[in-house]
Amino acid sequence: MRDAAENVVYVGKAKDLRQRLNHYRVANPDRMPRRHLRMVREVKRIEFQFCPSESAALTREATLLRSLRPKFNRAGVWPGKARFLVWRFQEDRLEMTVAEAPEPQWQRFGPLGGLAPHLQRTLARLLWLAINPHRSVAGLPAGWAHGRFMNSTTLPCGSTLAEVRNALETFFWGNPTQFFLWLGAKLTERTLPFERGVILSELEVLEEFATGQLAQEKDRQQLALL
Repeated sequence: MRDAAENVVYVGKAKDLRQRLNHYRVANPDRMPRRHLRMVREVKRIEFQFCPSESAALTREATLLRSLRPKFNRAGVWPGKARFLVWRFQEDRLEMTVAEAPEPQWQRFGPLGGLAPHLQRTLARLLWLAINPHRSVAGLPAGWAHGRFMNSTTLPCGSTLAEVRNALETFFWGNPTQFFLWLGAKLTERTLPFERGVILSELEVLEEFATGQLAQEKDRQQLALL
């Protein structure tokens, strides 16, 4: 949102632009915060940028907030703590967590900011289901279904250790499509509607992340050509 002098005064993200703008247009002045009322009065033009996925939109929003620091934005204007997704293999186990300063013996990916914990939980649940084909979603470790007790996750891999190691490396540094094909083959026998619903929801998170990473890489390549 820009003012009469073309200064950016607010940056926001919305899945439904019509609904988001109506929120400002029909809002009750007696109930709307004063800061929002001042913003609405100052805005003279609205500029839209369309993104290919939710994660790509979040990344774009974060970039604009930190670079422009609009006067009516509060959250996200200053860089948050760097947070990395980190993991290591100990004997036949995969250990995965989030760290601000990864230790040398851990593999890492990032920084990812606030996305790191969500990615860690999603990957842990899907990998657990992939390497435990005879156990149901209800058999996930205590609290995992709702994201509890997952600050640090441990997955006994047994004979699938090499597969899991290769799958993670492929997802982050190779071709994510190969990772999804491997995961799909592992999960194809889970046909119960409830389980399929849970799995599809988790896969959407990973697919949005992968799409966002590809979009960022494409942007970096285009900038390098300038």
